[in-house]
Amino acid sequence: MNLEKHLIDGLPDPEAASRFFGQFEEKHRSAHAKLVKNPGLLSDVLTVASFSPLLAATMLQNPEYIWWLGRKRAESGVRSRDEMLESLARFTMTQSQIDTQVVFARFRRRELLRIYLRDIRRLATIAEITEEISNLADAILEAALKQSRREMDNRFGSPQETDEKGRIRPARFCIVALGKLGSRELNYASDIDLQFLYSNEGTTSGTGSRGTVTNREYFIKVAEFVVKLIGQQTGEGAAYRVDLRLRPHGSLGALAMSVDDTVRYHRSDARPWERQVLIRSRGCAGDTELFNEFFAQVESLVFESGVSVEDALRNVRLSKDQIDRENLENRGFNVKLGRGGIREIEFLAQALQLAFGGKDRWLRSPHTLISLSRLADRGYISGSDLTDLSTAYSFLRRTEHVLQMENGVQTHTVPDEPVKRELFGRRMTFAAGGDFESDLKLNAENVARIFTRIFGEASFSSSAGSQRDVRPVPHERVRSSVLASIEKSSVVYAPSENGSSVLDRLAEVSPHFSSLLASNPHIAAELPDPHSVGPQIDYEEILMSAAQSSNGFGHRLSAVRRAWSKCLFAIVVADVFETITIRETRVLQTELAEASINAALWIVNEELAKKYGDSADANAIAVLALGKLGGGGLDYDSDLDLVVVYDESKAVPNGVTNAEFYGWAVETFVTTLSSMTRDGSLYRVDLRLRPYGKNGLIVLPGDGFLSYFRETAEVWEMLAFVKLRAVGGDRKLGERVEFETRRIIHDRASTIGVDTLRDETVRVRHALEKQRARGRRGSDVDIKYGSGGMLDIYFAMRFLQLRDNVPDDDEDRSTAHVLEVLRKRNIVSSEDHRMLADGYKFLSELDHNIRLTVGRTTRVPFANESVMSTIAGRMKILSTSELNERLTLHRLEIRSAFENIVGG
Repeated sequence: MNLEKHLIDGLPDPEAASRFFGQFEEKHRSAHAKLVKNPGLLSDVLTVASFSPLLAATMLQNPEYIWWLGRKRAESGVRSRDEMLESLARFTMTQSQIDTQVVFARFRRRELLRIYLRDIRRLATIAEITEEISNLADAILEAALKQSRREMDNRFGSPQETDEKGRIRPARFCIVALGKLGSRELNYASDIDLQFLYSNEGTTSGTGSRGTVTNREYFIKVAEFVVKLIGQQTGEGAAYRVDLRLRPHGSLGALAMSVDDTVRYHRSDARPWERQVLIRSRGCAGDTELFNEFFAQVESLVFESGVSVEDALRNVRLSKDQIDRENLENRGFNVKLGRGGIREIEFLAQALQLAFGGKDRWLRSPHTLISLSRLADRGYISGSDLTDLSTAYSFLRRTEHVLQMENGVQTHTVPDEPVKRELFGRRMTFAAGGDFESDLKLNAENVARIFTRIFGEASFSSSAGSQRDVRPVPHERVRSSVLASIEKSSVVYAPSENGSSVLDRLAEVSPHFSSLLASNPHIAAELPDPHSVGPQIDYEEILMSAAQSSNGFGHRLSAVRRAWSKCLFAIVVADVFETITIRETRVLQTELAEASINAALWIVNEELAKKYGDSADANAIAVLALGKLGGGGLDYDSDLDLVVVYDESKAVPNGVTNAEFYGWAVETFVTTLSSMTRDGSLYRVDLRLRPYGKNGLIVLPGDGFLSYFRETAEVWEMLAFVKLRAVGGDRKLGERVEFETRRIIHDRASTIGVDTLRDETVRVRHALEKQRARGRRGSDVDIKYGSGGMLDIYFAMRFLQLRDNVPDDDEDRSTAHVLEVLRKRNIVSSEDHRMLADGYKFLSELDHNIRLTVGRTTRVPFANESVMSTIAGRMKILSTSELNERLTLHRLEIRSAFENIVGG
């Protein structure tokens, strides 16, 4: 038996190793001859190829990595960040002609080759492996930051601030790592969760090529450049996927914030889970001492000395239950989010840290295994619990690593398909022995048992070794959770018989909205009468009164959110009891959204007056809507698709440009509607459909907006803006821009040719369908983006409106009405109209009931039998199987009509 066959036969996937060996010989004959003379290195290379097709391809493309691995494979110990930086500097010198993004991606891939070999050979503990992966990320971030600072200094000069004595000094900057990178427990395919902090406001020195900018602008550009360097996809991928959603105000917040502003946010607006995130945080690049100064100011908010054990456990449990609800339809055992998975270990450790860390600083370690050990030392978990949890954590993280490094993707689900599962089991037991199935079952059961004992009975359960056994939250448990939250609050709850029945019915029909009541006990204690909603309600008066009753930006946001929540829940309750129709719920929600927009603009005016003086206001702003709000049919959890324009003839304060003044106003407007406070948020605001998309200004002069549509707008934008409608602010300006834009769109449509219009309609529709299908399982049904979904109806209808010049009726912009107009004018055949109209009625009703019961999703929750039964009942359908049959029929008919109208 020759050497390579001897080495290959004992590997988990001998076929993969043999295939790699043959390909390597074919592509690199001299390197192959050299490799077979080094049995130790050959064994390691074949082992890696047997575990990871990704790394096998890397070695085929870069045979020099093998010789580098040969020099490094005997090294023991964890390579530090500084060692990684030195190695990266040497690597960069050999890649001087390559774009920086590619250099970072290549360097990371080469280093993972070495780290993963140590991992699968069990030459290091799981803590050492994850620390080394984290050090690698730190090094790449530090290198990216240094290059970004050089680039921005060349443009704007160095950022400066003023100290307490009025002296100029350099401003400081830090990249903050959160999550797994924050605790030095990064895995191979993790996103990296980042925030960006700078020390203080000020301006740059202006010595660069583009003059002076504020520190805020400078550091935001630095952050953007860092994200581009490490996160921009190239032909060889990106070094990392960067997630910035954990920063203050989420995706709507500034990319970089000063320490003072960030501290202020955590003191006044941050929710409990946002503070929980800071348990695992640290400075990872730049001036890390700046992070320490920041954390010293918020540490007492993260680890509160007065928090009860019950409250700490409850807050963390609510986060866990939310994750469970979002993963109801997962199939296979998810080692991260499944019952008995990694997240339960992490949450258990963090809950006990929150409960006892306020009085005991020693417990405040971000690292999961270290925190578990310290909790055991203090007696908060037993020695046997520590052993079981630590063993399970190591096993599950190893499992996660083998899953992810097969193809370098972020996956956490153990395959169910027998052949793949058997191969996976061989990989898991290659170095350490054991039986994968029994080890998985034992470790998951141990974690679930301890988690359940500490937190109480779980809301959902699953089997680690098979497809998840999905069971919905019983409405009795939801009701109990709501009552418990009322009891813990200062709200007085003395329910009438009717009030109790409202809570019971709400918990039974809408787990989604019922769960929201747990964090809004003031609403739960005052649930409205199901018959209290009607057209006489003046939402604008309600919200304006709430805003005007408070002083200060934060207090006004809270007051408006509390009033808005009561208005929304009145609609929800009436909907649950079916005292109003679905169309009426949408009309009411549209009116509530428009009232919210105008209340937000009033708050913006107050903030403008504080910033620029009493003469400054946003009365020259007009807000226009697209999508569901534009069509007058807003539904639960819908985004607000908005564009904003201003009247450039109106004067702005001295010393500020129109773009600066109105840009700040719109940023504040979006924050008012979207920012998450302790009282929740109102709406997600989407401004991406504005001219030039994300690269365009967030607000334009009205005439400039119209010029864009006359000269630049593409066909897909014309299709989107068919539904444009003025919804708030300067009504005269808004209605003028609405009328002119729609006229321009229809005029241009008549000149571009029917074939071009048809081709572009089909292209955009199929592009959206394909884009959303990438992460979808074959059994999923997407009633918006999928074939025969609502987008088929929208695109067919708008194509006909543009082709035949049929603008929306100002009195009724609904889809049903427009389809009827098209039928009456003989623009669409009776049969196609029937298929589209009936299909829209069915999908629209189904979509509404999904939103009511489980929240915003475009996919039908077939795995949740209880919810599907509720939805079928509300739609007056006898069974879920009949509902599925009708859905299938309507989707087929809708796609047929779409193809009849615009072609496939």
